[in-house]
Amino acid sequence: MVGRIPIMDVHPVVDLGRLPAKATVGEPFPVSATIFREGHDKLGAEVVLVSPTGERRPPVRLVKQPDPVDRYLAHVTPDAPGAWTFEVHAWSDPVATWQHAAGIKIPAGIDVELMFTEGLLLLERVRAELSPGPDATVIDAAIAAAKDTERPAEARLAQLEADDVVAVLAAHPLRELLSIAGPFPAYADRERALYGSWYEFFPRSEGAVLDEATGKVTTGTFATAAKRLEAVAAMGFDVIYLPPIHPIGEVNRKGPNNTLTPGPEDPGSPWAIGSKDGGHDAIHPDLGTFDDFDAFVARAGELGLEVALDLALQAAPDHPWVTSNPQWFTTRADGTIAYAENPPKKYQDIYPVNFDNDPSGICREVMRIVKLWMSHGVRVFRVDNPHTKPLAFWEWLLREVRRTDPDVLFLSEAFTKPPMMHGLGAVGYHQSYTYFTWRVARWEIEEYLREVSSESDHVMRPNFFVNTPDILPEHLQYGGPPAFKIRAALAALSVPSWGVYAGFELYEHVAVKPGSEEYLDSEKYQIRIRDWAAAEAEGRSLAPYITRLNEIRREHPALQQLRNITIHAADDENVLVFSKRAELPDGTDDVVIVVVNLDPHGARETTVHLDMPALGLDHEDSFAVHDEITGADYTWAEHDYVRLDPHHQPAHVLAIRRTS
Repeated sequence: MVGRIPIMDVHPVVDLGRLPAKATVGEPFPVSATIFREGHDKLGAEVVLVSPTGERRPPVRLVKQPDPVDRYLAHVTPDAPGAWTFEVHAWSDPVATWQHAAGIKIPAGIDVELMFTEGLLLLERVRAELSPGPDATVIDAAIAAAKDTERPAEARLAQLEADDVVAVLAAHPLRELLSIAGPFPAYADRERALYGSWYEFFPRSEGAVLDEATGKVTTGTFATAAKRLEAVAAMGFDVIYLPPIHPIGEVNRKGPNNTLTPGPEDPGSPWAIGSKDGGHDAIHPDLGTFDDFDAFVARAGELGLEVALDLALQAAPDHPWVTSNPQWFTTRADGTIAYAENPPKKYQDIYPVNFDNDPSGICREVMRIVKLWMSHGVRVFRVDNPHTKPLAFWEWLLREVRRTDPDVLFLSEAFTKPPMMHGLGAVGYHQSYTYFTWRVARWEIEEYLREVSSESDHVMRPNFFVNTPDILPEHLQYGGPPAFKIRAALAALSVPSWGVYAGFELYEHVAVKPGSEEYLDSEKYQIRIRDWAAAEAEGRSLAPYITRLNEIRREHPALQQLRNITIHAADDENVLVFSKRAELPDGTDDVVIVVVNLDPHGARETTVHLDMPALGLDHEDSFAVHDEITGADYTWAEHDYVRLDPHHQPAHVLAIRRTS
């Protein structure tokens, strides 16, 4: 039912309020609504945030926006994890109505004393609600001015319009015809749901050894992979993500480069889960034991890394499920079980699970598996192809895990249509892979940054992976080392979560064939041995640049938020400019301006044009900036010349130091 003061189109509201909007501890999130009324009287509006314990936080005033018409906006910040709600309040504002009328009538000599009398009555109502103190003193002086008929009307009005009086009246509004919309749900997750740097590696490759004489490869283990963790942590990563660590199927096993003719030593794809050695609740014997895994998780924790484990709900043909629960799969007309396909790709080594066959049994088994790995210290799961499973299943699983273990996070690997990606986020996924990998031109990057930061942010948090074992984008194949720097800077600085698959820092860029995004000698199908130390010693590693990007992210709270990005202009279409701004606890702002040359093949020079109010500055201001990459200092203003050579410096990362 519409209230006396209509409040419509409240945002963020997900699925008519059935599901909570995305929020994160410490990050302001926007609440907006269309609010209007009949006639010309003024109205006021505010948002009230209610904590998981039921505590009502002080209201935050909703501010009328210039566009669209009658749209009001405020930002509120949850300070604890859990299920929050918010309400939107609107009311008739008699004080604002009087202020508007008095500002017109009294200078014009119309109804002067009547206007002061009406203002006096309103001031006395406000004063009756105030305790003794500075605010009461200000209103007492205003009341005296309204009564003082000996003073000129202009002087009396000036005192009633003084900044201190206006501020007190705004802080203590008279609410008439109060209308309330809500409560609406929002769930605040822990910080890692929003902010973090991810690194993916295959444990079987880390510490693997090649016998040059025989050509035989000895696989890496959890123990050898743990030795690589120190280098990953030193680069500033927060999450170490492991592809599936379970036994790998032997039936239809894939060979190098996705061939169907594996040799006896070929290890197969980790996503073809299950063999005589066990399924999702087992560890590949080559990697070690559960004790070894526990030691790996413990070492990661000592280095400040969280371990993310792949949750791939599928089975190899020789997975124990195929024998124990064949009803969990799809049987074709010829009696065979259907393997996975994503034309033109075929995955003969994988059977998809059919969630419409024995759904309760599947749910029990998946929950058992998730709880098992949680008990071994896994608090983050990267979920493989969740868009090929029913949304209702994910809503149930994520709700149940959140109910008992709200700190456990899930990353959706769903490169699919936006409705499904947003739907997965709405039902509980904390993060999602995105289309970032395929956004290359400036206009499409700008468009996508606006989308993920202010259009879909209430249902989906983005994680910008620069590459994956499945995705070697064309710009990395042909852009040389500058392309790797450019994409790392874009991903790390534009959104709070970004990710790197091992080998990116070595500029691995060769595709299996022209036009393909598959790596040559893909690590999905074979062990890859990398000489990290030699690459760094010879200057063939991007690790120092990645390290600096992650350091900058940790130093600047503005880069740890999603919804605070502003796109600025540049005359060259190959130069992207954006800024991020966050308010610090001491009341100051952290502001970072990022300028990126998107062309990996040549230097670009141009003029950039800054949206000064978005930076908290006036149009005529000049200000000092410090380049966090090079250490250089500059004085900038609204319009600035830049030159960026992608081979030496593809990006400015400018922290505003002071304004004048």
